[in-house]
This record gives sequence, structure tokens and C-alpha cells, in this order.
Amino acid sequence: MLISEQMNAKLNEQINFEQYSAHTYLGMAAALESMGLKILADYFFKHADEEREHAMKMIRYVLSVGGKVTMKTIDEPKGDWDSVESIAKQSLDHELEVTKRINELVALADQQRDYATRSFLQWYVDEQVEEVSSAEYLLTLVKAAGPQQMLGLEHRIAQMMG
Repeated sequence: MLISEQMNAKLNEQINFEQYSAHTYLGMAAALESMGLKILADYFFKHADEEREHAMKMIRYVLSVGGKVTMKTIDEPKGDWDSVESIAKQSLDHELEVTKRINELVALADQQRDYATRSFLQWYVDEQVEEVSSAEYLLTLVKAAGPQQMLGLEHRIAQMMG
């Protein structure tokens, strides 16, 4: 095995957290759809798909270095999804938590001189810069729009999604 047992365990924890992220974003998307905000819901459905892709990429890496993938129960998403602003705020908070976790993995790889995993994780470091930036921008747009301008916000999100 090219990774330590400790790194293997930590990567498995992150795989689970990526799956939890997808689960969380699905819940947010469903809440938005229930509010009649189909474009915002689609934005979060796509985000859930991305999170599943992140988990799959990590699963394939663990297997490629001879590690063992252990699938665990995905926790129920937590959150107050009664407003678009609460969803956008929780999304930002969640991405900041993912970033913290990725940084901890990078620090462990550096500590263990696990250069293969360090190289692999750089993609996640770069991805988190984009994820946090997007979540911050969405929260800014939501606050600027206010509850009365959700249709305008949906139009803006549709343009962003291209």
C-alpha cells in the first residue's frame, strides 16, 4: 500500500464527508424546489452531482494506491432551510468546513512525506478556492436581492449557469 493506514482512514472520512455534502446539497435543492425556485434548485442539484464526483475521484485514488475504501452511513443533513438566505449561508459554512478538512489532509500528507497524496490533493485545494468563492458570491447575491427579488436572482443564476 502506497499510503499509510492513517492516511487511508482520513481519506475514507473525507469520502464520507463528500457523500454527506452531496446529501446536504440534495436537501437544499429539494427545499428550494418546494419554494418554487427551480433554477436555484437546479444549481444545488448540480452541486450535489459535483460532490458525488469528488467522492468518486477520491475512491478511485485510494484504490489506485492499494488502500481500502470503507463506505459508512451518511448522516442526515443539518440545517435551517426555510429561506434562501439560510440555505446560501449554510452552503458557505459547509464549503469552509470542506476546505478545513482538505487542508488537514494536505498537512497530514506533508507530515508523512506522502508526496503522491499531496499531489492528488492539490486538485481539491484548488477546487475549494472556487467552491468558497462561488458560495460567497451566491450569499452576496441572495442578500442583495432580498426576499422580494427571488425571481431576479433566479434569472441571474440561470445566466451564471449558462
